[in-house]
Amino acid sequence: MIRPLILLLLTLLAQPLAAQTAAKHLFGAQASGSEHAPAPFGTYNKGCLAGAEQLAETGPTWQAMRLSRNRNWGHPKAIRFIKRLSNAATQVGWNGLYIGDISQPRGGPMLSGHASHQMGLDIDIWMRPALDLTLSRSARESLSSISVRTEDQRNVNSNWTQSHHRILRAAARDAATARIFVTAPVKLRMCADERGDRAYLRKIRPWWGHHYHFHVRLNCPVGSPGCREQDPIPPGDGCADATWWVTDALDPPKPDPNAPPPTPKPPKREITLADLPQQCTAILR
Repeated sequence: MIRPLILLLLTLLAQPLAAQTAAKHLFGAQASGSEHAPAPFGTYNKGCLAGAEQLAETGPTWQAMRLSRNRNWGHPKAIRFIKRLSNAATQVGWNGLYIGDISQPRGGPMLSGHASHQMGLDIDIWMRPALDLTLSRSARESLSSISVRTEDQRNVNSNWTQSHHRILRAAARDAATARIFVTAPVKLRMCADERGDRAYLRKIRPWWGHHYHFHVRLNCPVGSPGCREQDPIPPGDGCADATWWVTDALDPPKPDPNAPPPTPKPPKREITLADLPQQCTAILR
């Protein structure tokens, strides 16, 4: 009788400590998904994932990369999307897709890298054409993707192809997709080259980096009240606005020498378990 009481006391004492521990250590330590029905909780950059599904390391039209990270877990909706899009890639001359990070087994903040990818609804897809789907585990650790951007960050380079355009168009036209992050030159080239229906271009969003991979963000699944969407994308195709990324963003106007110095920002605080939805505590058990 004494032992159960001691265990209960230790559990109660540990709860406040766990609540203040950096959540990335708690979620980064999980090796498998939770035994719950699939459900995302929170937001893309402050959330967790119940009942995650693991993407098979190799499939008929994909390979998961960097397997040592154990980030090939996602909401079943994300796994189905990968299978659809990788099959579409076979229609443009590739054998499929190389899949980068999706999420950790129970979502949550990661030990390194991303601020998002916390609900199993974000997927990184390599720009490198997946022509060889027989890569060994070791090859998937050492092989790198390719950049499709010039060094001056203003244009796409010779690695960019119409196949990339067609795959991104298929991804954006998928009803499950909320938005796709790419390097700005990719957005601008797609805007210049598109001759058909341009509505999907609205979902192609320029963002820093994203020249070695593109980042697909899916909508919250239907019937997931604990999942919170991003603010809606502004109306229009976004092509005119994208020029800022290769003009003022790279060559900002000189600051006013008479302007008061900016107020220093406080250091960024680590996300703790207490910052996440309450369901995330149960997902860790």
